[in-house]
Amino acid sequence: MKREINTGQYHVQAPPVPANFESEPAPTLAEQARAYGLRWLLAHADDGVIWGELRTDGLHLSGDAFPEFSPPLRAVTLQQARLFGSQAELLLWKDETGWRARLIRDGAGESGEYYDETHLLWGDKAEQQQDGFVLVRQGAEGLRHAPPLPQEARLPACLQVRHYLAYDPDGQAYITCSRLVTIVNQGGEE
Repeated sequence: MKREINTGQYHVQAPPVPANFESEPAPTLAEQARAYGLRWLLAHADDGVIWGELRTDGLHLSGDAFPEFSPPLRAVTLQQARLFGSQAELLLWKDETGWRARLIRDGAGESGEYYDETHLLWGDKAEQQQDGFVLVRQGAEGLRHAPPLPQEARLPACLQVRHYLAYDPDGQAYITCSRLVTIVNQGGEE
């Protein structure tokens, strides 16, 4: 498969995890999203997938829209959280030493090559829509998640992922890091 390789600048850094993240994850993530110009949240917890969208009045969460299908955002059960948007992604994850963070920003830093790839989101049937989230399911398994999608979105929805390339001493390309960019519907619109 031929991929369109683009050239641009990007910067990877390890910012400190805010001190209040464990006690107040939702307000802390909203603050971080505003600081870096990020729009969406995709979080994985022990008890399920949590979606979010930063709006002018704060961070809206799938667990508030569909509490029976999406868990609340709690640091104690959270494994990782990705705040992302068109220009950057902030990834927070828990390891044996505690919480860590990685920020990838486009438009500054070193020049490099990258390509974008579209990944289908699980779910081909829309069941309900509430507060900008669409409850979707796949097949008869009964498992659901609620990504932030416009009501008229065509399923399946997709995540756009950006892969940054580097080269080994033999000139072989490899993916050095990846980040989420946007949520798009099947027609390609955000």
